[in-house]
Amino acid sequence: MKTRMLRDIEVSEIGMGCMGLSHGYGKIPSEEYSIEAIRNAYDHGCTLFDTAEVYSPNLAGIGHNELIVGKALKDIREHVVIATKLMLRGFSVGSIYKTIRKHLEGSLERLQTDHVDLYYLHRMSSVPVEKVADAMGRLIDEGLIRGWGLSQVDVDVIDRAQQVTPLAAIQNIYSMVERDSEERIIPYCVEHNIGFVPFSPIASGLLSGKITTKTQFEKNDDVRNWVPQLSRANIAGNQPIIDLLQQYAELKGATSAQISLAWMLHKFPNVVPIPGSKNKERIVENLNAAKVTLTDKEFSALEAALNQCKVYGHRGLGGF
Repeated sequence: MKTRMLRDIEVSEIGMGCMGLSHGYGKIPSEEYSIEAIRNAYDHGCTLFDTAEVYSPNLAGIGHNELIVGKALKDIREHVVIATKLMLRGFSVGSIYKTIRKHLEGSLERLQTDHVDLYYLHRMSSVPVEKVADAMGRLIDEGLIRGWGLSQVDVDVIDRAQQVTPLAAIQNIYSMVERDSEERIIPYCVEHNIGFVPFSPIASGLLSGKITTKTQFEKNDDVRNWVPQLSRANIAGNQPIIDLLQQYAELKGATSAQISLAWMLHKFPNVVPIPGSKNKERIVENLNAAKVTLTDKEFSALEAALNQCKVYGHRGLGGF
């Protein structure tokens, strides 16, 4: 697989969001299956694996997903890039660095590694981002992390952080039905050599074309019950986008999900999507989107048609 840069961190064009192996898509697979899924992704060219300390069943407890990722990658650690995130809920005055380092030390232990390649602040909190950036700079200097990032933030927050410690990546929601970041955030990242890592790039499965108004999501720990685009009314309203993707999928001998990923890879040079799935075959399908090439003419026609489609349902930066 071709590679891209998150500042000075080289990664595969498409990464793997590992969350679904622990949370968010109903019943989780066995640990054995999850480890096999991660290793299988590596065997198919994936080198970027994304996790977070809070990814656990029903978000109860800490570290379920990090433990799986650590076990899966421990003997190939030097060949992969591990990204994880901390949730900073509070701090005592003067101890932001110590608080962040304590979170990091827990992640390092669970991931069975002596450093994290990319360490994100999962969501903004009451902690000033400049102080977070300063702490991250210290962790970089100490060799505990190679780069740092922010998630679900706007360009003003990004700029404030960038002035203190240059960012390696921004992880925001981005897909054909969540395009807020195109206006200011992605261009800012391109200008400042910051990678942009879209989560939910297939819109929780909507853009795969496999979800219909009759689809029943699991009752327990399935975020798709709350994704705005996945209400029955909005699935129906977004059908023109699904139909458009299917047309291009047939043209290119690909799947709709692959077209949606190929579209963003063609559009921006710094974008590295991290689609997530708990299904081994689907994970490989998503990675193989890197093999789907849209010509400039095909991309322009797809973009023009997409711009004519109204999107029903919106999560945005304030979403979950």
